[in-house]
Amino acid sequence: MRAGRRAALAAALAALAAGATGPARAQGMAAPAEVAVLRPLAVVEEPVIRLSDLFDGLGAVGARAVAPAPAPGRRLVLEAAQLLGVARAHGVTWRPLSAADTAVVERPGRALPREEVAELIRAEFGRHGMDPEAELELPGFQAPVVPPSSPPLLALEAASYEAATGRFSAVLVVTAEGMPAGRARIAGRAAPTAAVVVATRRLALGQVVAAGDLRVARQRAERVRPGLAADPSLIVGRALRRPVAEGSGFALVDLALPAVVERGATVTLVMEGPGLSMTAQGRALAAAARGEAVQVMNLASRAVVEGQAVGPGRVRVAFGSAPVGR
Repeated sequence: MRAGRRAALAAALAALAAGATGPARAQGMAAPAEVAVLRPLAVVEEPVIRLSDLFDGLGAVGARAVAPAPAPGRRLVLEAAQLLGVARAHGVTWRPLSAADTAVVERPGRALPREEVAELIRAEFGRHGMDPEAELELPGFQAPVVPPSSPPLLALEAASYEAATGRFSAVLVVTAEGMPAGRARIAGRAAPTAAVVVATRRLALGQVVAAGDLRVARQRAERVRPGLAADPSLIVGRALRRPVAEGSGFALVDLALPAVVERGATVTLVMEGPGLSMTAQGRALAAAARGEAVQVMNLASRAVVEGQAVGPGRVRVAFGSAPVGR
């Protein structure tokens, strides 16, 4: 009996279902829409937010634009009430599960390098006397953000420059495809710089400086100590009288010609005269560079004579020079 009742109930349900769907189809009524699924996070490249950025499962209707996208590099948070309003306005079947339902829309952005803005400032104010090598102070500077794939156009409006103080101000205008023009007030000062030769690595006492050991850098003129070399030709081939740290400048007083005669080294004494040339062995009593005077003790006579260093290990003594001591 129970089996008979179950069979009858199943038949009744089937008939009810058939009766409910048949007339609806006959009258052309649409089937119930599929419930959309909320997307909690979306990353957009375009300047607009589309339905498909907020909900999944929409089909062709998802291409509809519903709101402006956030500025490049920014994000927009849509609360449950806002999302429900968007869904109803566009016929999307969706209801929030709770008030905590939100959708976050992010738009990628690229911050303009500070140097791009600095180049624009130098080009603009260079016509008014700004040193193109000046170091720019831009306190509080915030880099404009543009779409990653859109090359920006930069311009300055209401530009002002004081040559006496180096102070400047302007309105920076940034335009790029996919974003409205942005304007920001910038102000700063152009500090004069000076050329300084600095070491590319640590150099030891007595080391002869080579071309690869240095480079020319620009430093604030107010921070450059007097007596620092600005010309590499004054440094290359010179010996150091004190060590130089990497990145430090070369003081001219700390540079000397490299010694061709070392203190205590055995040298050849050369004495020349009319039709006469004599050599002897001696010991240098001091170091000397080419062309410098140096005292040498003759190893045979033990007499000390003064000569001129003329090459590596060679000292020329004037013919007829008297000894200066023993």
